[in-house]
Amino acid sequence: MALQFEAFCAEGLAPGWSLRVQGHADSGEDRFEINFLSETGDIAFHVKPRFGSATMVGNAFQGGRWGQEEVSSVFPLALGEPFEMEVGSDAQHFHVHAQEHRVLQFAHRHRPLAAVTRVQVLSDQRLAHVQLARRGLGWG
Repeated sequence: MALQFEAFCAEGLAPGWSLRVQGHADSGEDRFEINFLSETGDIAFHVKPRFGSATMVGNAFQGGRWGQEEVSSVFPLALGEPFEMEVGSDAQHFHVHAQEHRVLQFAHRHRPLAAVTRVQVLSDQRLAHVQLARRGLGWG
């Protein structure tokens, strides 16, 4: 997968930041993911839509190991259709919304949150729009 977007924020990206991604899913392959990374290179939050199983998967990679996957069957994305996903966080969770539906709530496994300083979006297809913005803590 190709790196489509990367941003760094020395003060930390969680809580209070929002990442919005717009694109088009043309292929049946699961070739799109978002990773929030810590200063040490751990993945504090990894989210990936799996079109083949119509699920959204969240996980964390810490200390050289993947944790327990959390899977949501709320999947409002469809192949061949444009999509919009938004990922943000409050003090307790990362929140994933897709097509304005709440899809996944993932409890923070990485502390301190201020060490989550980088976000990457990887995809085999060119994305229409990616925006990182300060949103506040009003998730839910």
